[in-house]
Formats: sequence, C-alpha cells, structure tokens
Amino acid sequence: MAKQKIPATPSIRRLPSYLHLIKQVHSEGDDFISGTVIAQELHLEPIQVRKDLAITGIIGKPKRGYPVAPLIAAIEHFLSWDNSKKAIIVGAGNLATALTGYSEFQYHGLNFVAAFDKDSNKVGQSIHDVPVYSIDEMKERIAGCDVSLAILTVPSTFAQETADIIVKSGIKAIWNFTNAKLKLPEDVVCQQEDLTSGYAMLCVMMDSKREKIVQE
Repeated sequence: MAKQKIPATPSIRRLPSYLHLIKQVHSEGDDFISGTVIAQELHLEPIQVRKDLAITGIIGKPKRGYPVAPLIAAIEHFLSWDNSKKAIIVGAGNLATALTGYSEFQYHGLNFVAAFDKDSNKVGQSIHDVPVYSIDEMKERIAGCDVSLAILTVPSTFAQETADIIVKSGIKAIWNFTNAKLKLPEDVVCQQEDLTSGYAMLCVMMDSKREKIVQE
C-alpha cells in the first residue's frame, strides 16, 4: 500500500490560526466566511488560503465563501482534533508544568494521563493533577491505557536513552522538545519542536524592524 502523502508543513501549521479565526466568526453568528476575509485577517494571500483549506476537503461556495460550521468540523477532523488522545510527558520540569497547564490541549483531544521523571523528589508528586511516576515504571504504568503519544521534555543529553524507553513501552509517536535528533524505528513518528528557532526568527524580525525605523 502506498504511503499517504502528507501536505506541506507550512499549510498544516497555518490551519490552527484559521480555526481560531473561523470559530470566532462562528461565535458571532456568521454562517459563511470568505477566503479573502481570512487572508486579510491573517496577512496572507487569498490563493494561499484556498490552497491550505483545500487539503481539508471542503470547498467554498462562489460569492458566499466557506460554510463556517462544516469548515470548523473539516479542519478539526483533518488535524485529528476530533479524536481523543492519551499522552504522557517525560521529564517533569518547568516545561512539562507549562504544557500540562495549557488548557487548550484538552479542547483539541489531548489528555495527559501521567508524567515520568528520574528525580525521586518529583516522583509521587503531581503537576496540574497529572501524577508523576518513576521513569522505570513507564511500561508497567501505561500498559492497557491506550497511550498514543509521549512528549519529551528531558535535558537533551538524556533524550535518546529516554526515547528508547518510550519506544520499548510501545508508544509510536513522540513530540520532542529537546535539541537532540533522535534515532527511532521507522514505525515511530516524531515531531521536533526547537524553541530556539522561533526565538531566532523573532530576533531577526526585531532587528529588521529597528533597521527600518532608523532608515526612515
């Protein structure tokens, strides 16, 4: 069977912004929204918006735009946010505390069921009502819990060995918040979030803005 082609990453990354805007319009009682309005609000080109929304399978109506309620459902279904997912977080530090405390995740089907750490001082505690267990108990603790995702927030030096434990526990998806490039089996999917990349982009934008002001 041929592998399903995944749409371009930038298109997928823009969908949550579309969804937020469209839900706002829906809450205001509007039944339709045009691609042009979406483009204007998000500072994009209308043709880009149409291409992005096309991957969800929904088509806009001439002179009316996209039906709001079906569009919300189409985006959420494409992102698989209409399906509940159980997740664990490995590394019960500051980032884990921030992530488990981010209430928006539960509205997108992401539910934390456990956290794991090597630090005995953290084991037995909880972060935002998520219990913290020893990493040595991972396989036992998640057995039969249908956990589909592990979020990795350990120090980068421990990332690979921790990822190995995650894989051995039967989890096939890792959201990697470390700087380490993980070596994983082909049947395990991984999304790496490099927070410094976003900060780097912001710094360049700030410098560019300052230079523009000076030139003016």
